[in-house]
Amino acid sequence: MPEQKPVTGAPPLQTADRVLNVLLAFDRERPEWGVTEIAEEFGLDKSVAQRLLAALAYRGFLVSDKRSRRYRLGPAVWHLSWVWERGGGMASLARPILEALAETVGVNTLFAVPDGVHMRCVAAVDGATGPLRYYVLAGELYPAHAGATSRAYFGMLPPGDRAVLLYGRPMARFSEHTPTDPVRLEERFSEVRRDGYAYSEGEYDPDSAALAAPVLVGRRPVGTLTLAAAPEVLRPRREQLIAPLLQGAADLGRLLTPTRPRRAPRR
Repeated sequence: MPEQKPVTGAPPLQTADRVLNVLLAFDRERPEWGVTEIAEEFGLDKSVAQRLLAALAYRGFLVSDKRSRRYRLGPAVWHLSWVWERGGGMASLARPILEALAETVGVNTLFAVPDGVHMRCVAAVDGATGPLRYYVLAGELYPAHAGATSRAYFGMLPPGDRAVLLYGRPMARFSEHTPTDPVRLEERFSEVRRDGYAYSEGEYDPDSAALAAPVLVGRRPVGTLTLAAAPEVLRPRREQLIAPLLQGAADLGRLLTPTRPRRAPRR
């Protein structure tokens, strides 16, 4: 029987955990990392950090700049994201929360994410009042300037980001209630930051009302959770629906928040 070589190095699961920790370190605040920075951040030997980054780059999860020798996320991350989204990832993740909320409050619930100067509905569940439309809501686009679904997200953006997206371009009027004046729009956006939610009637669809809250990952808005129904249904219940809506948005935000990488303790 051939002699077995002793197992050296970290256990496989520990190694996998290290790799995932390193990968999760790439975010909006730190889109680039160098070998020395990763080693210091996670308490690794520089040679170990180099091998981890090289392995991730070899598989396409990272790409390296030959001049700066720094790493950024690579095409394999986009590929996984595309597969996840095409497989209904965001919708299937949000649906249980939408179903529970719709059962609790009895009206339609939907989750929308930003798509340029619109919000795109990725999942919707009918309430006891029945369908809001005669067609499926998933995939519908809501313009940034019209309705609570959009206002709850765009109102949480920094003013400069919002100005680049919204102003200086035509804003369609869908009804007499659609706000198109930038000054008035900014007033409505400030209400979102003050109150934590938005309410609208007939701004996009003349026959519907919406109560929406931003879904936050940390302090960053990633979408909106909306309750929608006919104005005569939603308006009398508006105040009592705020609490369950905000709780649902908080639950959805926690669900979408990735586990933070475990960093080495600071000396």
